[in-house]
Amino acid sequence: MPDEPERMVCMEVWGGCEPIERAVTMAGLDAWVYSKPYCEREGDGAQGGGDVYYVSSCATGRINRLLVADVSGHGAGVRAIAVVLRDLMRRYVNYLDQSRFVTAMNARFVESSDVGVFATAVVTTFFAPTCTLSVCNAGHPQPLVYRKATGRWELLSAVREGREVGTLPLGIVEIEDAAQFEAALDVGDLVLIYTDSLVEARVGGGELLGTDGLLRIANEPGLSAGEPAGVVPALLKAIERESGRPLEQDDVTCLLLRPTGAAVRVTWREQVAATFRVVRGVVGALVRLKRPPLPDRHPANMPGMVVPGLQRRWHGPRT
Repeated sequence: MPDEPERMVCMEVWGGCEPIERAVTMAGLDAWVYSKPYCEREGDGAQGGGDVYYVSSCATGRINRLLVADVSGHGAGVRAIAVVLRDLMRRYVNYLDQSRFVTAMNARFVESSDVGVFATAVVTTFFAPTCTLSVCNAGHPQPLVYRKATGRWELLSAVREGREVGTLPLGIVEIEDAAQFEAALDVGDLVLIYTDSLVEARVGGGELLGTDGLLRIANEPGLSAGEPAGVVPALLKAIERESGRPLEQDDVTCLLLRPTGAAVRVTWREQVAATFRVVRGVVGALVRLKRPPLPDRHPANMPGMVVPGLQRRWHGPRT
């Protein structure tokens, strides 16, 4: 990966559906993005992959949203969906509660369901002051979490009434409130979000690796989580070694994130620039008769900037 990571600034959305291997740094959080689409040639044009990834930072630098989606299809249709998701990321960039964003995502996919466009996705929101991660899993493979305290990888999930907390893939049915849960993270923990090519790798007698197999490989002694930048490449190599073939017959996207515990520091230049971005976004939205990127009304959000103690009122979505 490049020596210089992509540094997220206030009121910025970064990502897309292009192949990339890049480190990203945000307030209180570092991330590593790896995406390699499976491209197949049809006629005279090359078709891109179906994976979409995005990272956003709010106007105050405290709210970071991270998204990985696996969209049905390839090529121009997925690129169009990526543009729609970018617009939604911008609209809700200052929202602390991600439920409205997920509901809006699902509504867009429901509108496109008549042409067979669906998606699985994991949407997460990291609130730096409390080091909490809100997680919504829409029919996507379960993320993994590495707990520094135990030195082991485990599933990042929550259970309610004997069932895993999650929702259907996007575009299946209309939803009013997406099921989600909160994960408390410590500095040095790692969270891995990935697309299904990892768990659908064929191993042994042609069986799928599955989540249990992925966990087993991740916890092998030779696969160290000590250097985050090397985790994803090492994991992919280990899967290919056990499978006996490269992961090249499907899109491969991985998003690894790590809380750093660093305080949110926004320079006056960035504050001024963010203010102009908010004003420009509001004016542009009003001109286009769209919803402006204003923050939600939770006391931990904008009031928390004035009275820091209010930020502790944010506990994320309960299971």
